[in-house]
Amino acid sequence: MAEPTLVIVVASGAAWEPAVLERLGEHPRIVLLKRCVDVDDLLAAATAGQAHVAVLGLDSPGLDRSAVDLLRKHGVRPVAIAAGGATLDGARLRAARTGIARVVTDDDLDALAGAVLDEESPETAVRVPQPDGPPPPPPTGAVGPVSPGRVVAVWGPAGAPGRTTLATGLAAEVARRGRRTVLVDADPYGGAVAQQLGILDEVSGLLSAARLASAGQLEERFGSVQRGLDDRLSVVTGLPRGDRWVEVRAGTVEHLLEVARAQGEVVVDTGFSLEDDPGSDYGTRPGRNQLTLGALDVADEVVVVGGADPVGLSRLARGLVQVREVLGGRPVHVVVNRMRPTLGWSERDIAGMVAGFARPAGLHFLPDDQPTVDRALVAGRTLAELGDSPLGRAVARVADAVLAASPATSGR
Repeated sequence: MAEPTLVIVVASGAAWEPAVLERLGEHPRIVLLKRCVDVDDLLAAATAGQAHVAVLGLDSPGLDRSAVDLLRKHGVRPVAIAAGGATLDGARLRAARTGIARVVTDDDLDALAGAVLDEESPETAVRVPQPDGPPPPPPTGAVGPVSPGRVVAVWGPAGAPGRTTLATGLAAEVARRGRRTVLVDADPYGGAVAQQLGILDEVSGLLSAARLASAGQLEERFGSVQRGLDDRLSVVTGLPRGDRWVEVRAGTVEHLLEVARAQGEVVVDTGFSLEDDPGSDYGTRPGRNQLTLGALDVADEVVVVGGADPVGLSRLARGLVQVREVLGGRPVHVVVNRMRPTLGWSERDIAGMVAGFARPAGLHFLPDDQPTVDRALVAGRTLAELGDSPLGRAVARVADAVLAASPATSGR
């Protein structure tokens, strides 16, 4: 005899709850494990690792993609109950956006047992109509073809080694070469990209993306979370205050970067800490550093930046060990910032130090060009907009190395 299927239910006061509880309780192969009062109670029950299926109302407050991802993480398969009639198509579309593949209507509960037991049952599907004939031409004024790009994450240890300066410089340089580029500020301790580029909007692009991702609408409304700097470069601004990191649920940054990747190249500015919060595995509240860890996990290329002074090099050495553990040995590009002759050591000396802690894909040096940085900050401009400069040329060389394997840039 097959093992019984253990089910937890959350109805949030829906009218169908008594009928569902009765049907599940009478089925010989289904055991009703718990009736939950809300989605938070449902997620807490799922973390116990006993339930197999969660039957939930599609209109339950707090039900979003993050909650569904947490259910699946603990081996619980969601089955949604939606209002029938004229709203069925909209309910199935919403279920698909939140990652729920099984939907039963409240006027056809006979199909519920089959859905719970994973038998033949209604399944959500989002079908995009395929037009006849050749695809339409690109919009007038479009710059180059829109094709998937790469995600480049810029990380560095604590102490302001120049993460934001390098990230904005890389994004502007890639955009200058005619490639559609999205710059994402994912620093969980309060982003500085908006301030550095003179963007005064009070609305955070990252928080807007988090809300849209929870509602399953990020793909279709991705343009609304960006601030365009020109026809090639746009910015998803970061957190206005460091304490608002709790509003970005786990998985949001990964989803955001995948959506942005579909539009072109992506450069993401991350935080400094790589410490994981084990408490995030037991509830819906994410760990603070999950923004940084998620960005590094999605990234195709990782750039590690550190200072050239004694304190900066010490932090860079420890950071290379940390990032190697996080990336599982994947090679990184190392950038040593603010290199100057007054320090008393050469690029060869620093290369020997770096070789003792990592085998990078490339080692690059940025000059201590403070006048150029000051002019860019005061004017709210990128390095590329300021014209030729020692720092701008060095950043361009980093862009050449980091994106060398990208089909979009290798053939230019």
